[in-house]
Amino acid sequence: MIEKTVLDCLKANDLTAYMEVPETFPTGDFCVVEKTGSSYNNKIFSATIAIQSYSDSLYGASQLNEAVKGIMLDNLLEEDEIGSVDLNSDYNYTDSETKRYRYQAVYDITHY
Repeated sequence: MIEKTVLDCLKANDLTAYMEVPETFPTGDFCVVEKTGSSYNNKIFSATIAIQSYSDSLYGASQLNEAVKGIMLDNLLEEDEIGSVDLNSDYNYTDSETKRYRYQAVYDITHY
């Protein structure tokens, strides 16, 4: 499951990461991994993964987003089941309803 591979890679690089926002909203910096789409063609899987980086400040969220991008574009490629990782887009994604600062980075990942 690609989401678990991404989650484990983020955690292995000392980031706090979840598959969903915990019921009790954490303090400090953390990430949420979400698969937003996938496909299968010629025995090769691809997935679109969104990673939301939360922090107590907008600057903190942007710094965490940069750390996530480094891990995703360098460290995740070291996993045997990962063929490629491409950054599709990243942007300020502050939650206007909860007033929580966050950035979101979207990746296209080819995996086996």
